[in-house]
Amino acid sequence: MTWRPPSPKMGGLAEPNLGTNMADQARMTWELVKKIRSASPLVHNITNYVVMNNTANALLALGAAPAMVHAAEEVEEFVAIASSLVINIGTLSPPWITGMRLGAARARALGKPWVLDPVGVGATPLRTSVTQQLAKLGPAVIRANASETLSLASVTLKVTRGVDSTDPSQIAVEPARWVAKDHGCVVVVSGAVDYVTDGDRVCEIHNGHPMMPRVTGLGCTASALVGAFLAVEPDPFVAAAHAMAVMGVAGEIAAERSPGPGSLQMHLLDVLYQLDEAALARVRIR
Repeated sequence: MTWRPPSPKMGGLAEPNLGTNMADQARMTWELVKKIRSASPLVHNITNYVVMNNTANALLALGAAPAMVHAAEEVEEFVAIASSLVINIGTLSPPWITGMRLGAARARALGKPWVLDPVGVGATPLRTSVTQQLAKLGPAVIRANASETLSLASVTLKVTRGVDSTDPSQIAVEPARWVAKDHGCVVVVSGAVDYVTDGDRVCEIHNGHPMMPRVTGLGCTASALVGAFLAVEPDPFVAAAHAMAVMGVAGEIAAERSPGPGSLQMHLLDVLYQLDEAALARVRIR
């Protein structure tokens, strides 16, 4: 599958085209899940130490094939055989930064879609610099929390608090549109309500559970799932919206089975594995 960044668009909002009602949304989401399970796309991850196991298992449970490869000596080769790439800057080090740059550049050269997760951008000059460099290499999707999105848009002077968002997601919608236009990509702002925009279209995903932020790395897991959906859906806006809906629905169902965050992690994998069309009737995309 070949993806090329769209030309930045200006003007007002357009219709999301993600289904006119909840039944349509559920059907569209289910069709993409079935494509992932049928194709078992290889999703190449250059991600952080904290979430490697979580994200690899989530991809496997959904039906994709994860690869956790970051060495500069082989990263370009893996990008070439993968269906999509996910870059997460959570635990930076000089060798990994080199691998990230090489991987992103190779993905752009091959027209393969990739996701940038700018964990904690704005917290340190290093994170900001690396994010700026990577964002110039043509990500199909940038998935960030509200504080990270505001930092990317350079609309705030305060420092982000580590990797957690201190701002509600809705205040980052307009900044996200400008980031999307500037980089010719889709931006996902995750939070209690998730927002997805390509600078023109904007949609909201009203799925998820308050317990989910109590488990480290679920945002990173969402980025990995976006990578899986990009492997089977050529429109990054559609792929990102349905990936976030699946993550939210899985979190809701897992939370109903879990007395606390520890068991939520376990049940989340089970739900992704058992996901069916009936469960996806919960999808709420507006």
